Amino acid sequence: MNRTEFIIATAIILFVAFALGWFASWLIHRLTRVSQADMGELEQMAQALHEAEETRDQALVYVEQREAELANQLSQTEAELRAAMDGLRDARHEAEELRAYIERSKEA
Repeated sequence: MNRTEFIIATAIILFVAFALGWFASWLIHRLTRVSQADMGELEQMAQALHEAEETRDQALVYVEQREAELANQLSQTEAELRAAMDGLRDARHEAEELRAYIERSKEA
């Protein structure tokens, strides 16, 4: 094999390697390319996700407000219960005093 044949063989091998590389690159680009339909679907999914996040945020705010209202209502109810229990205790004590007074009045 003389020098000219060696150069031609090397050139052919390099050209084939280049052609295979270019073909592989084209094939990968073709297979991984995102179509317009896919982009539209991704856009719709992103919009739906955004709306779902907004709805979740609104629900969290509502739940926090409702929880605060219920906690306030519970504390008011507990205060009313304490007041009623105190009144009942006072009424029982007064009733006992009246019974004792009546019994003392009957004995005398």
